[in-house]
Amino acid sequence: MAGARAAAAASAGSSASSGTPQPQEPGLGELLEEFSRTQYRAKDCSGTGGSKVERIEKRCLELFGRDYCYSVIQNVNGDICGHYPQHIVFLEYESSEKEKDTFQSTVQVSKLQDLVNRSKTARCRGRFVCPVILFKGKHICRSATLAGWGELYGRTGYNYIFSGGADDAWADAEDVTEEDCALRSSDTHLFDKVRGYDIKLLRYLSVKYICDLMVENKKVKFGMNVTSSEKVDKAQRYADFTLLSIPYPGCEFFKEYKDRDYMAEGLIFNWKQSWDLVQQTQNYLKLLLSIINSDDDSGLLVHCISGWDRTPLFISLLRLSLWADGLIHASLKPAEILYLTVAYDWFLFGHMLVDRLSKGEEIFFFCFNFLKHIISEEFSALKIQRRKSLPARDAGFTVEDICMLRRKDRGSTTSLGSDFSLVMESSPGAAGSFTYETVELVPAGAQTQAAWLTALSERETRLQEVRSAFLAAYSSTVGLRAAAPSPSGAIGLLEQFVRGVGLRGTSSSTL
Repeated sequence: MAGARAAAAASAGSSASSGTPQPQEPGLGELLEEFSRTQYRAKDCSGTGGSKVERIEKRCLELFGRDYCYSVIQNVNGDICGHYPQHIVFLEYESSEKEKDTFQSTVQVSKLQDLVNRSKTARCRGRFVCPVILFKGKHICRSATLAGWGELYGRTGYNYIFSGGADDAWADAEDVTEEDCALRSSDTHLFDKVRGYDIKLLRYLSVKYICDLMVENKKVKFGMNVTSSEKVDKAQRYADFTLLSIPYPGCEFFKEYKDRDYMAEGLIFNWKQSWDLVQQTQNYLKLLLSIINSDDDSGLLVHCISGWDRTPLFISLLRLSLWADGLIHASLKPAEILYLTVAYDWFLFGHMLVDRLSKGEEIFFFCFNFLKHIISEEFSALKIQRRKSLPARDAGFTVEDICMLRRKDRGSTTSLGSDFSLVMESSPGAAGSFTYETVELVPAGAQTQAAWLTALSERETRLQEVRSAFLAAYSSTVGLRAAAPSPSGAIGLLEQFVRGVGLRGTSSSTL
């Protein structure tokens, strides 16, 4: 791990002295072209393609260095994780003197490097807990879910099984417990050891909240539990963490989004609460924002199964939402924060855009088109902070009110249609041990709504600029090439994309 303070300062100074910054649109176009051609692999960063990736990584480091002092976890040739950046950024503190004195990480990067090396086998595909956003001194992290016995005892076979597969494909199979498999392998201490290191890493990063986006409890392939989840760890190793079991549809669901001409409104799973895709994503984002704005110093981990579809969706939305409030990456312009989140949160962390486009699973496009749904002050972290300072009033809805947990239905391995559960658990596996916190997921009244209907806020303007820049670059590189005619054949490629991104209303509604 190498320090990068001097390099960051030099980059920031060079940018500041150059006067007018260079336009970022060509850079984004090149990035999207590369992204849509191949999946990033750290070990393949050589030759012509490697030079392009090097430019992308260098650009990301320069953008991080504008506002933060950071160190780098070296992952050259994918020695730690094959689908993580070659230079993994660890943000230590904001470079402004004011913020440096207020919030500064207590993590020693050498110890962090050691814990990363020891804990990487604990999670699916070696995608260990990785801090990616620093907010008020708290680390927002990402990872894959826990590795099951199938991966721990045969990573080579596991990679073969999953090569090119969808993020949430699974097969019906008889459940075989991890403990039984460990006994058969004469190694009852394996899970204690590898998950013990994972827990040490989480604690070292002060992570208390774990947001689990998985729909099922375990992922089964050919009768083998290849991944698991903290919420079903029978030894209750993660009992000291607050687990948020908030299942979110996998990438294959987003083919329906594309087939509906990119209309997310009204696209519903069989959730009892009848949230459509827009409402569900909005409410999850509000929940995450409420957690990171809590009064404690605890960090947050977000993960799905492999950590490269649903995970970057929410990491990217968090980064952009906090940026729009002026709370992180304060010096970056809309085109710059867009480049950073596309390159770092999606491309360099291994999102399989090529595969997803070939199947019409456009979760990547959904993320940035969705920005139009979070422009209001309702999603502002500043609003959450202001609300805490106001006198007590009606607290809106609690998580318990909105999402009544039915334990027996949670974690179906055969269908996404089981009862939806949104619950914050402390001490998994212990009956009746659930705790709930109040989260305002809907507007509190007409007066509040009126306040939101004021002139365009800075937040709205910034997010709209990011969305517009993305749509322009996407349509000229990926969008029109990826779009296919609608099943009815009523509209062509260009018309479908224009309607989907909201540049023209359909006959029934306007985006």
